[in-house]
Amino acid sequence: MAHRLQFEIDSPEGLREPAGAIAGLLRRYPVAVFHGEMGAGKTTLIRAVAEVMGVEDVVTSPTFAIVNPYMAADGRNIFHFDFYRIDNPSEAFDLGYEEYFYSGDICLIEWPGKIPDLIPEDVLKITITPHPTNPAGRRIVIEDPGN
Repeated sequence: MAHRLQFEIDSPEGLREPAGAIAGLLRRYPVAVFHGEMGAGKTTLIRAVAEVMGVEDVVTSPTFAIVNPYMAADGRNIFHFDFYRIDNPSEAFDLGYEEYFYSGDICLIEWPGKIPDLIPEDVLKITITPHPTNPAGRRIVIEDPGN
Protein backbone atom coordinates (compact mmCIF):
# COMPACT_ATOMS: atom_id res chain seq x y z
CA MET A 1 0.00 0.00 0.00
CA ALA A 2 1.32 3.41 -0.95
CA HIS A 3 2.22 5.94 1.71
CA ARG A 4 1.41 9.60 1.32
CA LEU A 5 2.92 12.67 2.96
CA GLN A 6 1.53 16.16 2.47
CA PHE A 7 3.22 19.47 3.21
CA GLU A 8 1.85 22.98 2.91
CA ILE A 9 4.50 25.65 2.69
CA ASP A 10 4.26 29.43 2.61
CA SER A 11 7.64 30.21 1.05
CA PRO A 12 10.77 28.55 -0.36
CA GLU A 13 12.22 28.55 3.16
CA GLY A 14 9.59 25.93 4.04
CA LEU A 15 11.06 23.42 1.57
CA ARG A 16 13.57 21.93 3.99
CA GLU A 17 11.05 19.57 5.63
CA PRO A 18 9.56 18.08 2.43
CA ALA A 19 13.06 17.98 0.88
CA GLY A 20 14.31 16.02 3.89
CA ALA A 21 11.40 13.60 3.58
CA ILE A 22 12.15 13.05 -0.11
CA ALA A 23 15.88 12.60 0.55
CA GLY A 24 15.10 9.93 3.15
CA LEU A 25 12.77 8.05 0.82
CA LEU A 26 15.33 8.12 -2.00
CA ARG A 27 17.33 5.53 -0.08
CA ARG A 28 14.57 3.01 -0.78
CA TYR A 29 13.17 4.43 -4.04
CA PRO A 30 16.01 6.10 -5.97
CA VAL A 31 13.81 7.31 -8.84
CA ALA A 32 11.46 10.23 -8.17
CA VAL A 33 9.10 11.95 -10.58
CA PHE A 34 8.06 15.56 -10.04
CA HIS A 35 4.67 16.69 -11.32
CA GLY A 36 3.52 20.30 -11.45
CA GLU A 37 2.63 23.05 -13.86
CA MET A 38 5.27 25.33 -15.34
CA GLY A 39 6.58 27.52 -12.53
CA ALA A 40 5.17 25.31 -9.76
CA GLY A 41 8.58 24.94 -8.14
CA LYS A 42 9.83 21.55 -9.31
CA THR A 43 13.42 22.70 -9.85
CA THR A 44 13.34 24.71 -6.62
CA LEU A 45 12.26 21.62 -4.67
CA ILE A 46 14.91 19.49 -6.39
CA ARG A 47 17.48 22.14 -5.46
CA ALA A 48 16.33 21.84 -1.81
CA VAL A 49 16.58 18.01 -1.95
CA ALA A 50 20.11 18.29 -3.34
CA GLU A 51 21.04 20.75 -0.60
CA VAL A 52 19.72 18.40 2.10
CA MET A 53 21.81 15.63 0.51
CA GLY A 54 24.95 17.76 0.68
CA VAL A 55 25.37 18.59 -3.00
CA GLU A 56 27.90 21.41 -3.23
CA ASP A 57 27.37 22.31 -6.90
CA VAL A 58 24.85 24.91 -8.00
CA VAL A 59 21.70 23.02 -8.98
CA THR A 60 20.06 24.40 -12.11
CA SER A 61 17.34 23.23 -14.44
CA PRO A 62 18.66 20.88 -17.13
CA THR A 63 16.00 22.04 -19.60
CA PHE A 64 18.45 22.27 -22.50
CA ALA A 65 20.96 19.62 -21.40
CA ILE A 66 18.13 17.23 -20.39
CA VAL A 67 20.26 15.81 -17.54
CA ASN A 68 22.58 17.38 -14.97
CA PRO A 69 24.77 15.16 -12.77
CA TYR A 70 25.54 15.92 -9.13
CA MET A 71 27.24 14.12 -6.25
CA ALA A 72 25.66 13.80 -2.81
CA ALA A 73 27.84 14.21 0.28
CA ASP A 74 27.69 10.43 0.85
CA GLY A 75 29.08 9.76 -2.63
CA ARG A 76 25.82 8.79 -4.32
CA ASN A 77 25.25 9.97 -7.87
CA ILE A 78 22.25 12.21 -8.44
CA PHE A 79 20.90 12.77 -11.94
CA HIS A 80 18.42 15.62 -12.46
CA PHE A 81 16.33 15.23 -15.63
CA ASP A 82 14.05 17.73 -17.32
CA PHE A 83 12.07 16.19 -20.18
CA TYR A 84 10.08 19.33 -20.95
CA ARG A 85 11.70 19.79 -24.36
CA ILE A 86 11.38 16.11 -25.36
CA ASP A 87 9.03 15.80 -28.31
CA ASN A 88 9.29 12.04 -28.71
CA PRO A 89 10.17 9.32 -26.18
CA SER A 90 12.80 8.06 -28.64
CA GLU A 91 14.90 11.06 -27.54
CA ALA A 92 15.06 9.49 -24.06
CA PHE A 93 16.30 6.26 -25.67
CA ASP A 94 19.02 8.27 -27.42
CA LEU A 95 20.01 9.67 -24.03
CA GLY A 96 20.35 6.12 -22.65
CA TYR A 97 17.66 6.61 -20.00
CA GLU A 98 17.72 2.92 -18.96
CA GLU A 99 21.33 3.20 -17.82
CA TYR A 100 20.24 5.95 -15.44
CA PHE A 101 16.77 4.80 -14.32
CA TYR A 102 17.82 1.22 -13.55
CA SER A 103 21.31 1.93 -12.18
CA GLY A 104 20.32 2.38 -8.54
CA ASP A 105 21.58 5.96 -8.76
CA ILE A 106 19.22 8.73 -7.72
CA CYS A 107 17.16 10.08 -10.61
CA LEU A 108 15.02 13.19 -10.09
CA ILE A 109 12.73 13.60 -13.09
CA GLU A 110 10.81 16.71 -14.13
CA TRP A 111 8.05 16.37 -16.76
CA PRO A 112 7.74 12.56 -16.56
CA GLY A 113 4.47 12.82 -18.51
CA LYS A 114 6.57 13.30 -21.64
CA ILE A 115 7.90 9.72 -21.27
CA PRO A 116 5.19 7.86 -19.30
CA ASP A 117 5.94 4.40 -20.66
CA LEU A 118 9.63 4.68 -19.76
CA ILE A 119 9.22 5.47 -16.06
CA PRO A 120 9.96 2.49 -13.75
CA GLU A 121 7.10 1.19 -11.59
CA ASP A 122 8.50 1.71 -8.08
CA VAL A 123 9.09 5.46 -8.00
CA LEU A 124 8.42 8.29 -5.63
CA LYS A 125 5.75 10.59 -6.99
CA ILE A 126 5.92 14.22 -5.94
CA THR A 127 3.14 16.60 -6.94
CA ILE A 128 3.42 20.35 -6.43
CA THR A 129 0.31 22.51 -6.68
CA PRO A 130 -0.55 26.05 -5.63
CA HIS A 131 -1.69 26.35 -2.02
CA PRO A 132 -5.50 26.70 -1.98
CA THR A 133 -5.52 29.85 0.17
CA ASN A 134 -2.03 31.35 -0.18
CA PRO A 135 -1.00 32.31 -3.74
CA ALA A 136 2.69 32.36 -2.73
CA GLY A 137 2.47 28.95 -1.06
CA ARG A 138 2.58 25.40 -2.36
CA ARG A 139 1.09 22.06 -1.48
CA ILE A 140 3.59 19.23 -1.88
CA VAL A 141 2.35 15.65 -1.89
CA ILE A 142 4.87 12.79 -1.74
CA GLU A 143 3.67 9.28 -2.55
CA ASP A 144 5.85 6.20 -2.34
CA PRO A 145 4.80 2.90 -3.88
CA GLY A 146 4.79 1.28 -0.46
CA ASN A 147 6.45 -2.02 -1.38
